[in-house]
Amino acid sequence: MIVYFDAIRRAGSVREAARRLNVASSAVNRQLLKLEAELGTPLFERLPAGLKLTHAGAAFARHALEVLQDAERVRSELEALQGLRTGHIEIGAVEALVSELLPDLLAEFRLHYPRITVGVNVMGSSAIPGALTGGEVDLGIAFGLDRSTELQQLGVATFALGVVMRPDHPLAQQAELSLSACLAFPLILPKSDLSIFRILNGLVGNMPQGIVQTNSVELAKQLTLRGFGLSFQTRVGIEREIIAGDLIHIPIRRPKPITTDLGFYVRTAKSAPVGVHALVDLFAVQRNGTTEPLLSSHTT
Repeated sequence: MIVYFDAIRRAGSVREAARRLNVASSAVNRQLLKLEAELGTPLFERLPAGLKLTHAGAAFARHALEVLQDAERVRSELEALQGLRTGHIEIGAVEALVSELLPDLLAEFRLHYPRITVGVNVMGSSAIPGALTGGEVDLGIAFGLDRSTELQQLGVATFALGVVMRPDHPLAQQAELSLSACLAFPLILPKSDLSIFRILNGLVGNMPQGIVQTNSVELAKQLTLRGFGLSFQTRVGIEREIIAGDLIHIPIRRPKPITTDLGFYVRTAKSAPVGVHALVDLFAVQRNGTTEPLLSSHTT
């Protein structure tokens, strides 16, 4: 019915709308009358010169235009995913993802959807909500974002937060640690724009002075490798070093386990490109069978 209404609005008459749609005039008029009956108000004034939108019709026309534009956008993106046309998605992601998780995910995504291009913007967790609401990115991937009515969470994976150290560190033989046990050693600490800072600060009240404070997860990793001190993060971003035996990740579990959520977010007020949903679904498949909890897609 919306298609017929919009055709009548554009043509200015039922007969011309029917001609453009290549259907019978009676069918178009029947759909218009049905729509007006459902809405309980006339949408057009019937004038000798043709049809003119009523106030209600003008309001409905704005809604109809949004619906038709969204339908066309989705159709175009579905075609892009089917390889019929190209598409593009912009991602805002935290730095911890760029070592392995995101490259692995994008490599797999390209195998499935070779004609979809991707833009990646590396930024802190605190900057991602603004990038989403401002339209700079289509998908935000970040740790520990506060829930907001402006953002919709498409999926989430939970990771244990732990202490990262070299294998020759005095604490390296521990199976688990308390945060207080770490405070006696030199620390490499996150700056306030990282989600890990908020978690640690909430546990100790006021963060101690570290020998280095940085908002770069990569720099914290490199300093830890060089024996500067202990750093704090999940296993994401240091998987290769753990497998090689260069770093050890010990979960913080005293007095209780500490976890952080890696969330996949889109702007609530805007329909996400279909490619975004495909990327999130692909990550869910990749997580299956790992030691970390599987991402749960399309939650709100």
